[in-house]
Amino acid sequence: MPLTRDFKETVKARADTDVAFRAALLGEAVELLLNGDVDTGKLVLRDYINATIGFEELAEDVGKPSKSLMRMFSAAGNPTAGNLFSVISHLQKATGVHLAVHTRQ
Repeated sequence: MPLTRDFKETVKARADTDVAFRAALLGEAVELLLNGDVDTGKLVLRDYINATIGFEELAEDVGKPSKSLMRMFSAAGNPTAGNLFSVISHLQKATGVHLAVHTRQ
């Protein structure tokens, strides 16, 4: 189901003012990817990009066309590991949200 404009604007407004929300959104996206729910993880990451720096700025910073990035993070997209981790790395730097991996048994 596609997201409504109001929902996207609400997420962006919250991300603009709430660092904890930004951190939770990025953390959720990466956790979904790590747990094998790649399709949902890509879509949450797409929401995070739209709510923070946007695809145009991301495209300039990672050296990929914005349309290619939008396709990569669509439901049918298939980003390479290199592209995926490059984007996540850049998003951490650009938004000030830094993730850490912890192991548990």
